[in-house]
Amino acid sequence: MKWKRILLCVTVFSLLGGSLLFADSVNEKIRVLINGKEAADGGYLIDGTTYVPVREAGGIARWDSTNKRVTVIKPNVHIFLFKGDTVFGNVNVGKLKFNVFSQVDSLTTDISAVKVTITNPSGEVKDIQSQELKTQKDNFWFRTYDFTYDFSRAGKYQVGFYIKENANSSYVLAAEKIITALNE
Repeated sequence: MKWKRILLCVTVFSLLGGSLLFADSVNEKIRVLINGKEAADGGYLIDGTTYVPVREAGGIARWDSTNKRVTVIKPNVHIFLFKGDTVFGNVNVGKLKFNVFSQVDSLTTDISAVKVTITNPSGEVKDIQSQELKTQKDNFWFRTYDFTYDFSRAGKYQVGFYIKENANSSYVLAAEKIITALNE
């Protein structure tokens, strides 16, 4: 009687283990790096095809369940950094007064607001300026007021340009620019 239980357990565990190995080979969770940063949700490798959540691409992602369609809206955004009338990209460690000029085109939907932020190398985010949009255009320029920021240590600082679809939605990253702070 004891050997029948052992045989039954061995058979069940063999089938279960084989099923898990097969399922794992068909649907494998993978790490996804986008411009050197790991995507929060990662991705999946299924039957040799890689699948990544569309929100990882940036911009506004809409799901249309009726037509079973995802639409991604990500305008072209070019970010320029100005210290007075001079364009810059790298800075020395210390305080700097500057403004951010963003040129936006190919916007295919209405948005309610834009926002510009700066993120230090430790991941701390500081809002530079946000603004609600009164008129809608497929292309426009947005320039922040002069802003003083302390580049307190050497490293890479990210300036992010965000768009907001409507009053009830969250801001989503549409573009970024990196400022490298150097020790003098």
